[in-house]
Amino acid sequence: MPSLLQDILHSTRREVERRERSLSQEDLKRSLRGRTFQGGAQRWQATLGRPGVNIIAEFKRRSPSAGSLGSDSPLEDLVRAYGSGGASALSILTEEQHFGGHLRDLHEARASSTLPILRKDFITTPYQIYESKAYDVDAILLIVRALDVKQLRFLFDLAGELDLGVLVEAHDGGELDTALSLGARVVGLNNRDLSTLEVENKRGLDLLGAIPDEVVVVAESGLRVPEDLSPWLGAGVHAFLIGEALLRSDNPEQLLRKMCQANS
Repeated sequence: MPSLLQDILHSTRREVERRERSLSQEDLKRSLRGRTFQGGAQRWQATLGRPGVNIIAEFKRRSPSAGSLGSDSPLEDLVRAYGSGGASALSILTEEQHFGGHLRDLHEARASSTLPILRKDFITTPYQIYESKAYDVDAILLIVRALDVKQLRFLFDLAGELDLGVLVEAHDGGELDTALSLGARVVGLNNRDLSTLEVENKRGLDLLGAIPDEVVVVAESGLRVPEDLSPWLGAGVHAFLIGEALLRSDNPEQLLRKMCQANS
């Protein structure tokens, strides 16, 4: 496991412990009783599996690889621009120390859009799953490399019990096998090498032959212009997670619209 990922996981666990001291897991679970929610696992999978180009448009303020992303637009304005540009879903990064995220960003995104929302964070505890449900998201991210198989299975199953979709992220063939063994219905292939942070936007293409047709594949990282989508579209992949390119763009709505038309 690369040291950066270890550092992020360590700081995330400390932050989760702090939140849990303020609101226990049992109190968090009790807060969910009797509540109704907009979305869930079925909406998440159905949205990404639709014909055409389906883009999960991401909001984050910075990243370890790119530094500050320099967007001066409020979250609400960007989320609305993503919707107008044709995004199929939103990814809201809530890790604070390295990505500048906040849980309140989920509330702001939900108030500004009806699109399915992915909570993107470094989830390693049941508390974060219940927390995600409390913030009314449709799906969560589970990173195979961040968890042992037992932890991964437990969190994946718990998400299913709470009707949360899961984007299970893999970086190589072994991780992909683990993701598929869970019964994952949406698998992310990340083009970023977590050891070096380098991106090669065709890295995951060689893994596609091992993925059953009924599993939705999401290509992640290094997709900056419509042409970057072409090799994936040619291989039958129609879902993409795009963040940095949109956040650095002077006109994210226009760029998103062009990406959504990449196969036309």
